[in-house]
Amino acid sequence: MGIFDKVREAAMNQFIEVIEWLDDSGNTILYRFPVYSQEIKNGAQLIVRESQTAVFVFEGQVADVFTPGRYTVDGGNTPILSKLGAWRHGFNSPIKSEVYFVNTKQFTDLKWGTANPIMLRDADFGIVRLRAFGAYSLRVADPAQFIKEVAGTNAHFQTEDIDEQLKRAIVTEFSDALGEMKIPALDLAAQYKEIGGAIREKINGDFNSYGLEVTKFYVENISLPPEVEEAMDRRASMGALGDANRYMQFQAADALRDAAQNEGGGAGLGAGLGAGFAVGGQMANAFGNMGQQGGQGQSSQTQTVACPSCGKQNAAGTKFCGDCGAKMESAKVPCGKCGAELREGAKFCSECGATQEKAKCRNCQAELAPGAKFCPECGTKTEAATE
Repeated sequence: MGIFDKVREAAMNQFIEVIEWLDDSGNTILYRFPVYSQEIKNGAQLIVRESQTAVFVFEGQVADVFTPGRYTVDGGNTPILSKLGAWRHGFNSPIKSEVYFVNTKQFTDLKWGTANPIMLRDADFGIVRLRAFGAYSLRVADPAQFIKEVAGTNAHFQTEDIDEQLKRAIVTEFSDALGEMKIPALDLAAQYKEIGGAIREKINGDFNSYGLEVTKFYVENISLPPEVEEAMDRRASMGALGDANRYMQFQAADALRDAAQNEGGGAGLGAGLGAGFAVGGQMANAFGNMGQQGGQGQSSQTQTVACPSCGKQNAAGTKFCGDCGAKMESAKVPCGKCGAELREGAKFCSECGATQEKAKCRNCQAELAPGAKFCPECGTKTEAATE
């Protein structure tokens, strides 16, 4: 072998290499393999690991895409390179090509959130402002499309390089999805999964043009303004209390206890006792009013009778209904002697036979109570006294 042959062999051997990429960053999406002068000799070994794709770019065009496996770079394995003229100098000559490794794994726990509140119309609270945040998972679905549309000629492309653009798209689709779904603010927490699914579908419609796919989308929290949350808390508190009157009585009892325990000196003690007595009086009035209302209700129930025509309650002894004017023929009145209920206008008791007509004084004609022995007006002795 001549000296020129040895020099030629040594020059060619420098291009024989193993092309592979070991990612230890965890957030790198694309990596351009550093090929010396971008020349790869025929017979070079290409190793593509799981969750990776190798993309050859020749003269600015995507020439071939290699999925996981081990390859020997030659004309048989790279027909597209052959077509583009990479082998026009023969198989013993190097090819000039860029090699990009694309990470196709899922990039998880990517964060998103609304930088500014989103204005929405709510059925319960009117116009409200919502803030939200969550996480999503992303992967490269089409490596060639990703290089064309996003990465370009970048030698090292990470999730941070596209994070802001993706967040803006997510917030836009999030606002649009909430407006279309028209979910009340009080029901948002129960619809996080449905909201996430709807937003994921909308986002993928945009991200597919970049060669990307959102595999998971999570809504962790949707918060309302503090004043709306306070209104919701008050509504929930009133619902938990139930009876407002009993709650007021409970509050009054607490105030009385606190006033009695006040140890702020003579003036403070006097003020505390005064407040305690005042609150105690209010409590007594509250209980008394409740008792009076109950007693009045019972009294009104025993002293009224229903109209036989319209059912309106009327005072006992009323001859005509105050609502419809019908005659209260079926009204009941008590017997003056035994107390049995009798029809209005009955002359004798159906139980004891006592007359129901009121006797009159024979001297002054004043009405006498049943069984009266003397007239309450003139003192004349009645017939009942002589019997």
